[in-house]
Amino acid sequence: MENTNLNKQELNRYSRHLLLNEIGIDGQTKLKKAKVLVVGAGGLGSPVLQYLSAAGVGTIGIADNALITEDNLARQVLF
Repeated sequence: MENTNLNKQELNRYSRHLLLNEIGIDGQTKLKKAKVLVVGAGGLGSPVLQYLSAAGVGTIGIADNALITEDNLARQVLF
């Protein structure tokens, strides 16, 4: 097996991604090394953050200056 920088747990977790010709081991390794900053964790940012983490992006930063209040909890689903 080639040096993938993916451990056994990651190979298992992302096994479906590895089967795709468009991603494969090289693509998943690039995702693991990727760094992404998401500005805003509300209505659009929350699902984006969920998908980025599920895809295996290595480092995810979140910038959001909104206060968490009862009237915006429907948009702030990660809180």
